[in-house]
Amino acid sequence: MQINQRAGLTFATALRSILRSDPDVVMVGEIRDPETAKISIEAALTGHFVLSTLHTNDAPGALTRLNEMGVEPFLTGSAVTGVLAQRLARKLCTHCCEMYTPSVDELIKARVSPDIAAQADGMVFYRKKGCPRCNQTGYKGRIGVFQLLAMSETLETLAATKASREELERAAMEEGMRTLWDDGIAKVAAGLTSIEELARVTI
Repeated sequence: MQINQRAGLTFATALRSILRSDPDVVMVGEIRDPETAKISIEAALTGHFVLSTLHTNDAPGALTRLNEMGVEPFLTGSAVTGVLAQRLARKLCTHCCEMYTPSVDELIKARVSPDIAAQADGMVFYRKKGCPRCNQTGYKGRIGVFQLLAMSETLETLAATKASREELERAAMEEGMRTLWDDGIAKVAAGLTSIEELARVTI
């Protein structure tokens, strides 16, 4: 349904009304205020499968964002099953992209940090060129860059103790979570997008 602030139909009031019908799956367009956050968390704790969006920089930031909205930390850990962060990057045109090996200086100019640039030194990447099929832009279409945080007992405990975003990220990476950059680099190496485009959407 479309919300109508003037008529008093907000995310929170709509969500309350929907939950009275006891649905199995609830899709909330966006958690943007404390009331919607609390109702969504309560719905997730009572057996509903809640899907929603939340504006944060990355996946671990979603847990701290919910706490900032007033959701009790111990509820966040119990209610959240997983968080998927995403960025949309332009896809290289398959008809004109070219293979090359960037220097460390080129990577730094593309806003890549010196540490990551040193690690990527010698890797083969692809870059845009431009042709009539992509209107000389070098890009055609979009591709997703993702970061998946799957909740575990360790992360639940950290979330319940109001751990910082950095602590949550460190623990999640120890359990196998990849950063947006890591997923993007794999796509750059596969020739799906360019290092400049990845730097633009993730840094």
